[in-house]
Amino acid sequence: MLGIAYFAVYLLGGYAMIRDLLPDKRLPVRLWLSAALGILLMMWLPALMAFPYTFSIKAHMLALFPLCALTLGVHFFLRNKTARVRLFSPEDKRLLLTMACVALPLTALGGYLQYTHVLRPADGALNVGQSTYGDLPLHLGIASSLRNAAFPPDYSILPGERLVYPFLMDSFSTSFMLFGMPLRWAIILPGTLMMGLVFAGYMLLADRMAASRRAMVVWATLFVFLNGGLGFLYSIDTLGVSNGSAGLNTLQAGTWLDRLETILQGWYQTPANHADFPYYNLRWSNIIADMLIPQRTFLGGWCVLLPCIYLLYDGFMDREGSAIDLRQAALLGVMAGGLPLLHTHSFLALGLLSAGWLVYDLLRSRGKTLLPWAVYGGLACLLAAPQLFLWTFRHTAGNSGFVRFQFNWVNNSGGNGLRDGYLWFWIKNIGLPVLLLALSLLDKNQKRRMIASGAFVIFLVSEFFLFQPNEYDNNKLFYVWWALCAVLAADYAVTVFDRLAGLRSRYLLACMAAVCCFATGTLSIARECVSDYQMYSSEAVETAAFVEKNTPEHSTFMTWTQHINPVSGLAGRDIVCGPSLWLYWHGYDLSAREGDIRDFYADPANHQDVLTKYNVDYILVGDYERASLQIDEDTLSRLYPLIFESEWGSMRIYQAEAAND
Repeated sequence: MLGIAYFAVYLLGGYAMIRDLLPDKRLPVRLWLSAALGILLMMWLPALMAFPYTFSIKAHMLALFPLCALTLGVHFFLRNKTARVRLFSPEDKRLLLTMACVALPLTALGGYLQYTHVLRPADGALNVGQSTYGDLPLHLGIASSLRNAAFPPDYSILPGERLVYPFLMDSFSTSFMLFGMPLRWAIILPGTLMMGLVFAGYMLLADRMAASRRAMVVWATLFVFLNGGLGFLYSIDTLGVSNGSAGLNTLQAGTWLDRLETILQGWYQTPANHADFPYYNLRWSNIIADMLIPQRTFLGGWCVLLPCIYLLYDGFMDREGSAIDLRQAALLGVMAGGLPLLHTHSFLALGLLSAGWLVYDLLRSRGKTLLPWAVYGGLACLLAAPQLFLWTFRHTAGNSGFVRFQFNWVNNSGGNGLRDGYLWFWIKNIGLPVLLLALSLLDKNQKRRMIASGAFVIFLVSEFFLFQPNEYDNNKLFYVWWALCAVLAADYAVTVFDRLAGLRSRYLLACMAAVCCFATGTLSIARECVSDYQMYSSEAVETAAFVEKNTPEHSTFMTWTQHINPVSGLAGRDIVCGPSLWLYWHGYDLSAREGDIRDFYADPANHQDVLTKYNVDYILVGDYERASLQIDEDTLSRLYPLIFESEWGSMRIYQAEAAND
């Protein structure tokens, strides 16, 4: 409860600032912007205070002073005294009813998936879903290890190396943990809240762009969050004949309901992000199933990115001849400047979008609007620069794996040639909406072209350059492009539907189009709803509880590099080396540390210097260590005192005091 009360203070501060700065915005928009600003401030202010005081309760309490200063400063020096506060209107009521029919069910779905996919207790073990099986332990480890950590923090899974992965989303959960909230709920509650803000916020953004055409807002929202493409056609082709087997044409293995069972029970067998990449080339993951639930930085990034896009579009692009409000430009600059350590891809996408819209606006106004753009861009760059130079660029400089040329994304994997025809790749992965988008751009519609002028800058850059060693991660840019273009596709779809007035079959045609648009995404979400995998066994949970209670907060453990590690994931302790599953894509060569770990476990008597080299305090021997390494347990038991053994004996912890004497 203390954590929720602390969070409420930031929400109130965010509301006060938004009310003072933008009193003329619609009430639902003000509430949404207030929540996003409050979250961003709660991420940043305690983190800034952690540099002199560590990320502790003290830092959090001291962070309330700059929050108060900002709130009072805005009220007394930046408050908009000329505009009247816009009250709740019938138009707002109609919009909220639409959101209640779409955003609220999506939020309930998101909350359910957060509940089932984040450390769900099951007979003493902890279970997760399919999409969180790979990345969740990374976020758990960051969140749990940042308690009372010195800033700038190091990787808990690679001590001595600065944590360059955007960590503010996970430190947000750490804040709740410091006030007594368990790790599971410190992940679930912020995650559910942010999913609600993303769904509601996107509808508010689409409504602003759509000039309050409700049907268009609904279609655009569904195009974005039930996305998936035409992959479902593979699974219904020749239903009565089995044309494949496991690992080869899997979507057509079995007949009739066998195929549905494969989709719902198989490991990444949905017709969106299908595990058999080379065969099907289905790579357009459903945003809810594969991004918002498991990719916590993506979720946090969109929670702030969407308000930034709203402020940018509302204040700069569609102002109907009125002057740009410098208060809105400054607010946008501050929120944009806070993005890099929350989600770098969102910051990059916003920068590319802004570049496209800047050129469009300057050509339209003949350079008369340069000052507000300078205020926005200057503040954003000023605040982002320390993050980029001390974290992002410091790590990526000289590493050719981060920024490199590659045309057509994963359809040209490794630059080895196109797997699918260029247009067909996008048609089958995005589906009917991408055709609607193309047709919408053929119309002489100034608003659509204005939106596209920024959105397609993101697309073009992402089509020609990769920004991370894992080429698939460019989807984090493409999804921002699609979130904007879905508005255009939905606008065209509603226009076509209206022009078919009088045609009796138009509702049937709309239903058929809906099936084509949403079948794949719905199957992907359904798969996540029924997925259930054990991540931490009951003995792993027992081990983590012992470590949490009986070892110093920032002690270091010798373990193997498995990603499901109770010491780093649940207890938040440092380990000598984490998995290449994550760290390879962050640009690290782990071979030296992995070799040292192997040498120590195989011959501890002659490699005690390894413990000194990495300041090891404890040694873990568990199922993963035994399965992956040659371990001389007799020598370990002779050299180091056993301080813990799990109930069934599969997990043991030795104290490395001999090496530290």
